[in-house]
Amino acid sequence: MQQRTIVIGVSGVALLGALGAAGTYTLSGTESTTVLDKYSTVTVGGQKALSGEIVAGRVQSKYHPLPWVGTRITGTTCPSGLKVAAAAALTCTAKDSGGKEVKIPVKVTKVSGSSVTWTFTR
Repeated sequence: MQQRTIVIGVSGVALLGALGAAGTYTLSGTESTTVLDKYSTVTVGGQKALSGEIVAGRVQSKYHPLPWVGTRITGTTCPSGLKVAAAAALTCTAKDSGGKEVKIPVKVTKVSGSSVTWTFTR
């Protein structure tokens, strides 16, 4: 009976660990797919682009999703919209908790007719 209790206890701890790891992996992702509509797009240099405000908000929310992932940042800004074109890139900036500037590279990875998938580097 005691062996069964130990096995169940160890299995439960392993299951919780696996669920925690899966949750961390899911929440700590740096990729985002955004629908292109009249609310999320702007024009930059005559080309359709994802609004810099949309990119900045998403980066800030995903940069520090859990206390053990990433660094807490505030005041994230992106200089312009992220052009809707393969390999388009820009660099957003933010401040860490010590007030130091953090540069955040953003790059388009996939474009479809109605959405753009992009990623940033933590």
